[in-house]
Amino acid sequence: MVEAMCKNENIIDFKNIFVNYGMTTVLENINLEIKKGEHWAILGANGSGKSTLMKLFSNDLYPNAKYDFKKEIFGKDRWDIFELKNHLGIITNDIQNNLLNYCGNASGFDIVLSGYYSSFGTFSHQSFSDRQYLRANNIMDFLEITKLKNKEFKQMSTGEQRRCIIGRALVHKPEAFVLDEPTTGLDIKSQMGFLRVLRKLSRKSSIILVTHNVEEIFPEITNVALIYQNTIYKKGTKDEIMTAENLSEIFGCAVELQNGNDKFYIRTYNW
Repeated sequence: MVEAMCKNENIIDFKNIFVNYGMTTVLENINLEIKKGEHWAILGANGSGKSTLMKLFSNDLYPNAKYDFKKEIFGKDRWDIFELKNHLGIITNDIQNNLLNYCGNASGFDIVLSGYYSSFGTFSHQSFSDRQYLRANNIMDFLEITKLKNKEFKQMSTGEQRRCIIGRALVHKPEAFVLDEPTTGLDIKSQMGFLRVLRKLSRKSSIILVTHNVEEIFPEITNVALIYQNTIYKKGTKDEIMTAENLSEIFGCAVELQNGNDKFYIRTYNW
C-alpha cells in the first residue's frame, strides 16, 4: 500500500465534491488536482469557502454522499487523521490558538518535539531518541528559530509561533504543507521573514497556500485556484489566472493588479 501511494502523482484529487452544513450547501462541484512538486495558492475572499476546503484537505469534513464524487489525498480515499499528518502538514490559526491555550508555557524546542506525538506540548511519559532530538535541532536551524529554543511559546511573536508550528509538522518530513492565511497578524518585516521561510520550505515540500492576500503568493507558486461563490471559479498556471479581470470578479470590486519584485499587489477603485 505504501509503495502504491508513493507512485501516485497526486497530492489532491477531488472531483464533483459537494459539502453541506445541514440544508445549506457550502461547497459545490469542487474539482481540483494538485500534483507532487507543484506549489499552489487557493485564493478567494472571506466567506468564499476557503475554510471549508481546508477541512476537506485535513479530513475534518467529508463530502455529501448524495453525489458521485472522488476525494483522494496521496492516492487514498480514507485516512487516519494522525497518519495523514505524517504526509500533509496543516498550519492553521486554530492550531496556534490551541497551542497557546494548552501549552503556552512550553519552550520552542518542546513545541517542535511535540510533533512526534501530535500532542500539545511534551509530557514526562513521552520518550524521544537522540535522532529525534537532533532532527528537532536541525529543523529549528533550518527555520531560523534556534534563538527560540528556550523561549516560552506564549512569549513569542505571532510569526515566531508560526515558525515553531511549521517545525512541529516538519518532524514527519511531510510531502506537502497546507497553510491557512499564514501572514495574518504579522507586521511588514515579519511577513517578509515568514515568506522567506516558506520559499525555503518549498524546496523540500509542496506548498498549498490558502489565502485572500495576493501579496502572500511568492515566486515559487506555480498554480492558482480561485474560489468564488463556494466553488472553484477558475484554476491553472499563475500567469493564466492572476489577472485584474479575474480578481475583480472574485473580490467583487474593480482592482488593478501589479507585479513587482517577484510579488503581486492590487489597487482597488470605487472607494
